[in-house]
Amino acid sequence: FFSVNEGGIKQASNLCPDPGEPENGKRIGSDFSLGATVQFSCDEDYVLQGSKSITCQRIAEVFAAWSDHRPVCKVKTCGSNLQGPGGTFTSPNFPFQYDSNAQCVWVITAINTNKVIQINFEEFDLEIGYDTLTIGDGGEVGDPKTVLQVLTGSFVPDLIVSMSNQMWLHLQTDESVGSIGFKVNYKEIEKESCGDPGTPLYGIREGDGFSNRDVLRFECQFGFELIGEKSIICQENNQWSANIPICIFPCLSNFTAPMGTVLSPDYPEGYGNNLNCIWTIISDPGSRIHLSFNDFDLESQFDFLAVKDGDSADSPIIGTFTGAEVPSHLTSNGHILRLEFQADHSMSGRGFNITYNTFGHNECPDPGVPINARRFGDNFQLGSSISVICEEGFIKTQGTETITCMLMDGKVMWSGPIPKCGAPCGGHFSSPSGVILSPGWPGYYKDSLNCEWVIEAEPGHSIKITFERFQTELNYDVLEVHDGPNLLSPLLGSYNGTQVPQFLFSSSNFIYLLFTTDNSRSNNGFKIHYESVTVNTYSCLDPGIPVHGRRYGHDFSIGSTVSFSCDPGYRLSHEEPLLCEKNHWWSHPLPTCDALCGGDVRGPSGTILSPGYPDLYPNSLNCTWTVDVTHGKG
Repeated sequence: FFSVNEGGIKQASNLCPDPGEPENGKRIGSDFSLGATVQFSCDEDYVLQGSKSITCQRIAEVFAAWSDHRPVCKVKTCGSNLQGPGGTFTSPNFPFQYDSNAQCVWVITAINTNKVIQINFEEFDLEIGYDTLTIGDGGEVGDPKTVLQVLTGSFVPDLIVSMSNQMWLHLQTDESVGSIGFKVNYKEIEKESCGDPGTPLYGIREGDGFSNRDVLRFECQFGFELIGEKSIICQENNQWSANIPICIFPCLSNFTAPMGTVLSPDYPEGYGNNLNCIWTIISDPGSRIHLSFNDFDLESQFDFLAVKDGDSADSPIIGTFTGAEVPSHLTSNGHILRLEFQADHSMSGRGFNITYNTFGHNECPDPGVPINARRFGDNFQLGSSISVICEEGFIKTQGTETITCMLMDGKVMWSGPIPKCGAPCGGHFSSPSGVILSPGWPGYYKDSLNCEWVIEAEPGHSIKITFERFQTELNYDVLEVHDGPNLLSPLLGSYNGTQVPQFLFSSSNFIYLLFTTDNSRSNNGFKIHYESVTVNTYSCLDPGIPVHGRRYGHDFSIGSTVSFSCDPGYRLSHEEPLLCEKNHWWSHPLPTCDALCGGDVRGPSGTILSPGYPDLYPNSLNCTWTVDVTHGKG
């Protein structure tokens, strides 16, 4: 690196050595003198690892050396280019193990160049320390200057937001066993914003601005403890200063109210590890305590809930529970109950939700009104009976129709378990009309379901199904409707998200429904009415009337047409009239009346509605309406 000048004095070199070119890439720039910069890029289908540009600089006043090593180009094995306004993508094979030696690249581009990209992870688990997901701003994948986050393990920010209208993600995995990977939601949001981080479960949020320098403050509902930051600020780099806090149910407390609820910490998100919780319920002397298990899901054989008949660790045990198998209710012998919950160092379930109430000695505990049912009888004294009838669409999942308060083994108790009603996963229906509900209705349905329903009408009849409510996880939890008795019958439609027709008809006297759900995220599900209808050989069935619209024409015979219009402020999804064709089907599905985002409004008067009205409008909108009235009017 030294050169000798004419006077024989050593002087510092002003040239850096040739850095070469990366394999499967190229170098831009051939000036290796001090202060010069050379850049590198990779061939198509290769991704750059290392510095995109390096500079020749002076080291220790005499050497000339590059600011970094030459980067390498690795072959891309997966990934894609994605566009806004929003969507979802996953690591390869999700929710199963991702590939070893993967180099996956995703680039997300906002359609609106004035917007930025927000991502959040529904699931995230990489082999900690060995497999990484690097997230950067812009479209230059691998450029260290643009890196926003390098993620590994299972802890991730609530949201990550780009500074520009592009974001890149680069997954690198080693040669050893991986994990399940991740599922990402992305969408366009306003620039100079950190996005809506949400509100903690059982928490309260103060502030509703998500722009740079805006502050959000949090507190917890009564009885819960806040873990994490009480306030977070939206920083200039579009990232929140911290994740939102969590509100947990305290792990040690006494209950003295006559009724209440005991929740596992952070229910239903999973209670975490290394817990030893003790709750004591104390009622008036001479009374007893009744527990109802509304939800129970612990890591089987490793995490336990013990219920003891008294206030000390040595009190007699009434029951010890793990997994998902619990009685529907338990009753104390005395006026104090102690609940001890222990969780080990790994894995956790959803946790539990237990309600309690207190009652006197010569009566049975108040059984409550089971959800999805009607109860007859309000007297719980010795000798009294109550009956429970399930609402339409529900079946008995536990107990008999009638139970009696009686003396058994010297204890006053109900003659059997308190009846429960639930929506079944599948069934065969042959009544002239009825209701089909997603399992768990009106709560969320469970993961990993595969439910089949067959509706059978009398020969010569058709079956009409009407969707009253429908909301499933978009793209992942699907209801298929088939025109016949089984899965091989022709598909009438496959539905997910919230988009369903008003109703469907079968062409025969059978209809088959299949509901499948994945192993994450659920939703409210659906409520469907069915009825047996007679088919007229010369006409189509009633096509219905769009919500927020009206229909013109009452003749449904073959060859006839009906047309539609919408209420003020709504627009028809398609203007073409419906024609009743020879196959007894209408030429198009029933149009919808939609409140759109923006448009031209003309005429002396009219109505403008926010998109989706009367439902909630979507996020990240920018709607412009132009109102044009007669010249000279205001």
